[in-house]
Amino acid sequence: MAGRSPSRRFRPTGTSRRNRWAGGAFIAPHMLALALFMVVPTVYAVWESLHRTLLVGGTRFSGLANYRTVLHSGAFWSGVWRVLLFAAVQVPLTIGIAFFFAVIFETGLVRFGRFFRTVFFMPFAVPGVVASVMWSFLLLPGLGPFPKLLKDLGLGNVDFFSSRLIVPTVVVIVVWEWTGYNMTVLYTSLKAVPREVIEAAVMDGAGLRTVILRMKLPMVAPTITMLAFINTVGALQLFTEPSIMSAFQPQAVSFGFTPTLYVYNTAVGTSDFNLGAAAAVVLALVIGVLSLAAFAVRRRNGEFR
Repeated sequence: MAGRSPSRRFRPTGTSRRNRWAGGAFIAPHMLALALFMVVPTVYAVWESLHRTLLVGGTRFSGLANYRTVLHSGAFWSGVWRVLLFAAVQVPLTIGIAFFFAVIFETGLVRFGRFFRTVFFMPFAVPGVVASVMWSFLLLPGLGPFPKLLKDLGLGNVDFFSSRLIVPTVVVIVVWEWTGYNMTVLYTSLKAVPREVIEAAVMDGAGLRTVILRMKLPMVAPTITMLAFINTVGALQLFTEPSIMSAFQPQAVSFGFTPTLYVYNTAVGTSDFNLGAAAAVVLALVIGVLSLAAFAVRRRNGEFR
């Protein structure tokens, strides 16, 4: 239109300014909590990791010496590889079982679906410490009912806390804890699939298996990707279950069984807070790289712009 400049700047009205202040007021508590419990501890951990506390001489700047110690630590990297193996088994197993039951409940193949969905979700509501203690008693050799049952079945004395079975045992506990959460998320995602598309496929002669594998599964693929990322990050931070189990069988869980246990045992067990801080920073960087990779994959799939 003649007489109107195309580069005219937008000036917010009074209502726009009020909306901005209202939005800022809503997110202010979250940003404050983020600063107090995330940013400040992270900065302090980085500062601690760059120093060395001596019995004589106090705290001195040590540069990257703590990081070199962590990167050359066999105990730390054995824990990293162990949780990666753990994640390679636990994440697909958890999401697979969750998707199976989410499909069953969403398609209405069982009666009283709401009741059973609640039952499946309940383990997630149980605190990790309580779940770990409960499963430790259930699986404890010579005391728990499961070892006794396997012995009565003629399978001998099965030690779930042995070095050969300790990782599968932790997998079982974590799968029991997290399947309900993943199932609930996938069930909600399946409910969002357009009914018209499914009905049209059924009218064209598509069977239940085709509908599930060729239609519903691709449509909830972004949700599965998100859950895979969340579960993988959780696996890298595995701490509660092995730490509780070590109280029942100390020889079952090593000093660096997981990276987080290595951080805890280094900082608290040996009182080397500087080295523990360096290990925590390295673990945070690993998780950060994984987060960026997951974001890049989801952006490439068109979930973000």
